[in-house]
Amino acid sequence: MSEPGRRDGDGTSGSRDGSAIFEQLRERAIALRREGLSRRQIRDRLKVHNNDILNRLLEGEPPPEWTKRPNAKDGLRARAREMRLRGMTYDQIQLELGCSKSSISLWVRDLPKPPPRTREEASAIAKQGWEATLRRREIERQQTKLAAAREIGELTDRELFLVGVGLYWSEGAKSKPYRPQERVTFINSDADMIRLYLAWLGLLRVEPERLQYRVMIHESADTAEAERYWADVVGVQVTDLERTSLKKHNPKTVRKNVGEEYHGCLTVCVRGAADLYRRIEGWWYGIVVGAKSTTSTRCPI
Repeated sequence: MSEPGRRDGDGTSGSRDGSAIFEQLRERAIALRREGLSRRQIRDRLKVHNNDILNRLLEGEPPPEWTKRPNAKDGLRARAREMRLRGMTYDQIQLELGCSKSSISLWVRDLPKPPPRTREEASAIAKQGWEATLRRREIERQQTKLAAAREIGELTDRELFLVGVGLYWSEGAKSKPYRPQERVTFINSDADMIRLYLAWLGLLRVEPERLQYRVMIHESADTAEAERYWADVVGVQVTDLERTSLKKHNPKTVRKNVGEEYHGCLTVCVRGAADLYRRIEGWWYGIVVGAKSTTSTRCPI
């Protein structure tokens, strides 16, 4: 039966002396808690269905042991309660433990709240949270890349052949109607692209002595270091490189390709390659025709 002056479920409202009734309810709630009743049992016994009021009634009273079901998060719960007692907020606990705020609330809601945090503290917590998010995203990004790399496996000679044709036609020098030239010249700043291109030339049985290497780099960069870098990439001596081509520095240009990771570009030329160029162009057109044929059979336009 409800107490006089209070409707069922309305907490301490509706009373002439709410403070006195609250203290009476708190005494009863604490007594029931110490008898080993759960929050739900106390709620139903006292007919207090407002969670905020129930939290206030039970504030400072630990739950009975039987309500603490053993699970994998028991260790996190204990740490969360310890951190809450040290005055840490839900955001700080979440950042430290990596669990949800809803779980934290269930674990620590009977403990006293910490004082309101300052604007600087809130900003620092938000920054830490964003940094944690960025780290998690980077881990996911690297995991995706690693899984994708494993999907490729070893390349067959035909697969390397087709990849090389596409690589050259996208990055290599091509003959134009306004500038007809049949040369096989490849330039790139990515060392892996250069290695793949050389592997493709090896598959085509292009002799190493037919290759010419030239570094192209801004004059403000470390030219000697760039030459050593590219010589190591292609497996030759620095003295085997052609004379480095320097690009004049323009102080008005805001360049981003600077720093220790900047090595300029490497140009790889194949001497006496007019016939090879014609075949590359033919191979590319063969790939285009084959792709059109495959597309027409799968998805008619």
